[in-house]
Amino acid sequence: IRTMEGPLENRGNTEAANFKALLMKDSTKSKRNLYDHLTQLLTKVMDEHTNNVVDVIEEISHDVKRDLFNGIQSSLRDLPQFTAAELLTEQQRTLFYQPDDIIQEDKMVETVLPNVNEIGFYLEQAEVGLGREEMQRIFLALKNLVDSEQLPRCRLWGKIFGIESNYIVAEAEYREGEEDQESIEENLVEEERKPESLEDEAEINPLPQSIYKSHLDVPKEAIGTGANKFAYYVCKEPGLPWIKLPTVSPAQITIARQIRKFFTGKLNSSVESYPPFPGNEANYLRAQIARISAGTHVSPNGFYQAGDEEGDEEDDIPHDSCEVNPNFEDVQASLMVESLSSWVHHVQHILQQGRCTWVNIAVKPADDSNEEIEGDEKEEYLDEVEPEIGPSLLTPLSQDAGQNLHNSKKKKKKAYGWVLKIGEAFQNICQVFRKN
Repeated sequence: IRTMEGPLENRGNTEAANFKALLMKDSTKSKRNLYDHLTQLLTKVMDEHTNNVVDVIEEISHDVKRDLFNGIQSSLRDLPQFTAAELLTEQQRTLFYQPDDIIQEDKMVETVLPNVNEIGFYLEQAEVGLGREEMQRIFLALKNLVDSEQLPRCRLWGKIFGIESNYIVAEAEYREGEEDQESIEENLVEEERKPESLEDEAEINPLPQSIYKSHLDVPKEAIGTGANKFAYYVCKEPGLPWIKLPTVSPAQITIARQIRKFFTGKLNSSVESYPPFPGNEANYLRAQIARISAGTHVSPNGFYQAGDEEGDEEDDIPHDSCEVNPNFEDVQASLMVESLSSWVHHVQHILQQGRCTWVNIAVKPADDSNEEIEGDEKEEYLDEVEPEIGPSLLTPLSQDAGQNLHNSKKKKKKAYGWVLKIGEAFQNICQVFRKN
C-alpha cells in the first residue's frame, strides 16, 4: 500500500494541475478565463450573502460579466438609431411621390401656384437665394399645402430665420365663405375669455365705483381685409406639417413696432418684452409679417391698377385691393432705377392705430352706452379725435417718409430708406430693391 501512495498522489496532482490549466485557458472572444470568473463569482456570493444562490446563479454570473465592461464603455455615447438628417430625409420623401388616386385632367385650369423656379432665379440675382434644391422642395411642400387645404391661390412669402429652427412662410387667399366661419369662431373664443357677470354679488355687497376709464381696445380688421387680408401658413422644413397662423390684432402690431426680439422657432414660446406683447411667438410672427408686407411689397408704376369694388364712390373709403393692368408695357430696367416714382406700394399701409383703415374707438357699442357724454364735454371730446389718413394704395416710393440720400457708387442709390441696385447676370438684367 505504501508503494502505491506515491504514484497515485503524483497522478492526482497532475490531473488537478491539468484541470486548473484548463480553467485558466483564455477565451478567444472575451480574452477571459473561467478560473477568474468563478473566483469573482464566489467572492460576490460570499460578500452579498445572497439567499437561494442556486436559483439566481445565472443572474449573478451575468452581473459579474457586465461589471467588467461598465468602466471601459463609460466614456462612449450610444449613437441614435436615426440621425436628425435621416429623419428629415424620410419625412421629405413623401414630397416626391404622387398619390395614385389623383387623376390628371387635360383641361386648362388657372395656376394656383406661381413659378417658384423663376422666383428662385430672381432671388439669386438679388443675392438672397435659398438654393435651387431647397426651392424645389419648397415648391413641392406648397403643392401639398394647396391640395390638402384646397386653397384658391398660394405663394411663397419668404423665410424667417430663428435661433433653434427657421420658418418657411406661405401666403394664401381665404376660401369662399371661410372668412365668415373664422370670424364666428374668433368671436366665440373672445366671449369665453370674458369674466362672468358679478351683478348678483354687487347687489349684496356694493363696491365703490372707480372713476378710471381704461383705453378702449382697437377692434381687429375683418378677415379678408386690411392686415388680415391673407392667411399665412408656416413650417420648419419642407415636408413637415404646415401650421396656420392666427389673425393679427392692432395691439399686436403696435407693440411689435416697439420691441426687437429674436425668433426661437417655437410658435408656442412666450415673448418676454417691454412693453408686454399680447400673445406668443405665433402672434409676434404674424404681426411682423403684416408689417413687412405693408412696407416692402412694391411693383412698377402702372403694373397694377385700382380694383373695381362696390362702395368706392365715397371718398372716405380707400381702395384696399388692386388688379393687374393688362395694358402695362415693359420699361427698360436702367430707367426704372433712376427714380423712386417708377415704383409703387401695392399693399395697404398700416396706420399708427395698427389697422389699415381707421376706426373711431370713441363711439361705444350699444351694450356699453350706459353713460353718455353730454353738452360741451361731448363736443370737445369728439373734436380731439381726428381721423388718421395714411397713404393710399399704389402710392409711389418717392412719397415715403425718410431722409433723401444719394450714392451713385457701384450703380446703387439710397433714398427714403430704400437701396436701389441693378443686378447683372449674363444677358439678363433685373432691378433689386432692399428696404433698410
